[in-house]
Amino acid sequence: MSAITQLAKLLGDKSKKAKEKVATIAAWLNDNSLPVTDLIAVAEKSDEQEKANCIEAMESVTRKNPAIANEKVLTFVTKSLKDPSPRVKWESARVIGNIASQFPAKLKNSITFLLDNADHEGTVVRWATALALGEIVKLQTKFNTDLLPALEAICEREENQGVKKKYVDAIKKVKRKK
Repeated sequence: MSAITQLAKLLGDKSKKAKEKVATIAAWLNDNSLPVTDLIAVAEKSDEQEKANCIEAMESVTRKNPAIANEKVLTFVTKSLKDPSPRVKWESARVIGNIASQFPAKLKNSITFLLDNADHEGTVVRWATALALGEIVKLQTKFNTDLLPALEAICEREENQGVKKKYVDAIKKVKRKK
């Protein structure tokens, strides 16, 4: 059975809960029995719940092993920041936070879409966005010329203390290095 067929079967299995699906997908990614490109191919055609499960598995794996991500992963999760589903948005932002250091010169679109999500009504989306933008600004890239003032402005208007703390911590680290 091909990896794509196996993944589609798992995602379609109504007897399995989301956490079990995510753990299984993450294990397959970790042991290389599921190529990340196959995961993306299936996720792109899945409903929002299953797409989010796929991206959550990617987040779990990239948190420990960011090098597993290639440019296709970055492109996929960047596009997924525009998805209407809040869970897809926040899982995608978390993946970007995990892998940003792998692609410091290729984050322009990610930054644009993350900034769009910085004012999202959902606290979890804003928190994950702050996490990703914080990781990006700490990379000290050419993007910081515009990004740092943008994060300071977001921080000023953010009312949730947990989200605000993500921005404050990142900004402090960047300013200490200057």
